[in-house]
Amino acid sequence: MGNTASGTPVTPDKPLHVAVLMGGWANERPVSLMSGTGVADALESKGHRVTRIDMGRDVALRLAEVKPDVVFNALHGVPGEDGTVQGMLDLMGLAYTHSGLATSVIAIDKQLTKQALVPHGIPMPGGRIVTREELYERDPLPRPYVLKPVNEGSSVGVAIVTDESNVGNPISPDARGPWQDFAELLAEPFIKGRELTAAVLDGPDGPRPLGVTELVIDNGFYDYEHKYTAGQTQHIFPAQLPPEITALCEAFAVKAHQVLGCHGTSRTDFRWDADAGEDGLFVLETNTQPGMTPLSLVPEQAAGRGIPYADLVEMLVAEALRVHAAKRAHRQLGGDGHGAADPA
Repeated sequence: MGNTASGTPVTPDKPLHVAVLMGGWANERPVSLMSGTGVADALESKGHRVTRIDMGRDVALRLAEVKPDVVFNALHGVPGEDGTVQGMLDLMGLAYTHSGLATSVIAIDKQLTKQALVPHGIPMPGGRIVTREELYERDPLPRPYVLKPVNEGSSVGVAIVTDESNVGNPISPDARGPWQDFAELLAEPFIKGRELTAAVLDGPDGPRPLGVTELVIDNGFYDYEHKYTAGQTQHIFPAQLPPEITALCEAFAVKAHQVLGCHGTSRTDFRWDADAGEDGLFVLETNTQPGMTPLSLVPEQAAGRGIPYADLVEMLVAEALRVHAAKRAHRQLGGDGHGAADPA
């Protein structure tokens, strides 16, 4: 592996055969296809051989046939982000980008993420799991409150229930909302204020923050449509924040990355109530498979730090190979080599 600038992640020092997993059957399939296409094009521009795999049920057979040096996981949602694909790749002995099995299982579950992060001093909203039947009987929290699926990414199925919501009080079974699509939802108090996000990138000196972006939405909130529709959201990078809030966001993002055992890159989302100062900053979730589309935040923050898109992709591949080598060495010493306890 060859170094670039001091403190910058290494990049591969020879051409590789990379299988790019994309697509799949999750709600986020269209975004994954955009991410995967961008990644594949970038790797080819760097001289690597790329096999593009639109993941189907025969994905293990396809990978066994093509025998890549490393797999770039450009999947979003289930089963590419929840530990299923990670477990398969571990069993096949393949190097792959982003986080491992145990980390993926925890981070995609918003309630498990809270149980992991809050004891380490990372502030997150309270709340509880509710069934759709409970919602039809009474509000689980005072309005306004947020309802979100426990195991979905990219703000899929998120709803804010207010006194003005056209859903009834209590919520009507006929009202359109995530309660019609999910048997259980996480109910959290709504935190007013500004939408912020901070990416983390692994390197030879450990994880480092790439900065903080503020997401400014004309109306509504930062849901799936706003994330992936051009012109729906304004990205302000670096966010115009008090220095102590920027520092806190970056510190919490790195801490979450470390506590969860993330690899490669992660992105942590925040809400900040400026009226409450530092006490008004809350972590909403940590994304272990951030998007790699032209509108995605990790590539945007990396570019703002002087890391072009193709270099970022190569760095993630190099980190995957480093983690795989560390897992192999760990197994030889008697460890199981999986999940959040992986050597880094």
